[in-house]
Amino acid sequence: MSNTQARPVESERIPLKARKVSFSWEDTPLHWVPGDPFTTHTINVLHLLLPAGERWFVHVYKQVLPLIRDDQLREDVVGFIGQEAMHSQAHDEVLPHLREQGLDPTPYTAQVDWFFEKLLGDRTLPPGRASRWWLLERVALIAAIEHYTAFLGDWVLNAAELDRRGADPTMLDLLRWHGAEEVEHRSVAFDLFEHVDGSYRRRARTWATAFSTLVFLWQRGVRFFLENDPTLTGPKASLKDLYVRGREGTLPATGDMLKSIPRYLSRSYHPSQEGSTAQAVSYLASSPAALAAQKAVS
Repeated sequence: MSNTQARPVESERIPLKARKVSFSWEDTPLHWVPGDPFTTHTINVLHLLLPAGERWFVHVYKQVLPLIRDDQLREDVVGFIGQEAMHSQAHDEVLPHLREQGLDPTPYTAQVDWFFEKLLGDRTLPPGRASRWWLLERVALIAAIEHYTAFLGDWVLNAAELDRRGADPTMLDLLRWHGAEEVEHRSVAFDLFEHVDGSYRRRARTWATAFSTLVFLWQRGVRFFLENDPTLTGPKASLKDLYVRGREGTLPATGDMLKSIPRYLSRSYHPSQEGSTAQAVSYLASSPAALAAQKAVS
């Protein structure tokens, strides 16, 4: 077991707090990126994956809290739990809006719920090495997933093309509030993994599992949306559409996503090297939803 890895950018560490945001969806159109259902639905998959996934994060982290021997890290993990719980709730609240527009996500979200609650859920294992192994596997999986949530958070904070295309401002605020908090807490999951285990073999193995699972679930989600969108007829999308939108800037560039792989697998990797805490904090200081949440408690 390794000790907590030194945090390379200690000056960037800030206390993590959950912001109790809320969003009103009645003015958000079905295709909230005008004239671009593919981009809209590719990003909409977040609303289907994240509620169950982030509830699972919270569940696992509550189990690992007793293993934390570093007070600062414990404080970070508690803040992370609060933020992730709020993310789950905020994305969950988009689903009734989708239903009102003729897109019932229940068949897909039922599969996602099964994946996180059953396949990756608690198992009846004898106390000791077996149960600890399963807990550490899940902590490592979360660290790998958080690498990509931070990547996506950094991307959406800089995705100016979405603004140029006239994307719905409420949806952009949800995505950027969430993305900013992902950048803000981007080191917590990795630091926790290093603290309770730190095995490079486990990090590499669980990265492969997390990456392949995310790709599988995401492409199924996009296909589900495109096949069930009541306004769409004719040919559906392909991988070429993903590449093209990445070149245009309305989705992450394929090359950038691929370049993120060796960074995570580098033995010298630390998430503080990704994204900008200053940019994240700056957005959170101007986000309409975050400002409203702050005003409500002040």
